[in-house]
Amino acid sequence: MNTPADKNSTRRFSDRVENYIRWRPGYPDELFRILAEDAGVTQPSTVADIGSGTGISAELFLRRGHTVYAVEPNREMRQAAETLLAKYPQFRSIDGTAEHSTLPDASVDLIVAAQAFHWFDAEKTRAEFSRILRSGGWCALMWNSRRIDSTPFLRAYEALLNEYGTDYREIQHTNIDRAKIAAFYAPETYKYRSLYNEQRFNWEGLRGRVLSSSYVPAEGQPQHAPLMQKLKEIFEANQSDGQVCFEYDTEIHLGQMPAVG
Repeated sequence: MNTPADKNSTRRFSDRVENYIRWRPGYPDELFRILAEDAGVTQPSTVADIGSGTGISAELFLRRGHTVYAVEPNREMRQAAETLLAKYPQFRSIDGTAEHSTLPDASVDLIVAAQAFHWFDAEKTRAEFSRILRSGGWCALMWNSRRIDSTPFLRAYEALLNEYGTDYREIQHTNIDRAKIAAFYAPETYKYRSLYNEQRFNWEGLRGRVLSSSYVPAEGQPQHAPLMQKLKEIFEANQSDGQVCFEYDTEIHLGQMPAVG
């Protein structure tokens, strides 16, 4: 069940923080109806957002009055979240990992891992999540999965990443399939839900969105200039009223963890 992990995964996004904050997608409001109906999540529920990054998902829970422990090992991303979310008194920033969160035993009602589980060591994370969840608590593994072939633009964008992405195929979260998620929750079962999500970008936004990805060559690297030239061509060929659309399936894998021991 162990998943291959990049040894530098906790540092991969250090030079992507600004673009990550501005251009990464959020999550549909419908997510919170699902959490309420399927997992009994209510305003008093305490949330651990594991691999919380710059606080995109954490802020959604903070806005709804939850206390959120945002656990993030990357210093630059964690510090960005601390700046952005300082206005929320229920926000707690934690220097920790999925495998060692530093949170007390049985301290949270809901664990969220948004765009992050594929970076974790599954066996160690499973034990840690079971430890920090209260009895009856739930875990939600979530991804915004970009559609790769639903429009000509998205097909061209996917081809671009396959051509220029440094390790795009190796680190895609789609390498974590349903069998691996089922094994993570076993012997408990989990519920799968999918919601439509989208982002619309002008050229500046599209440029920032692609550069928020750790597998895209950064400015100064040899493949950066040809990638950006090809991206501009794709934008011009597919834009409508100066915008292109990223379509996502927001995938939610919601379950309870096996008891510790």
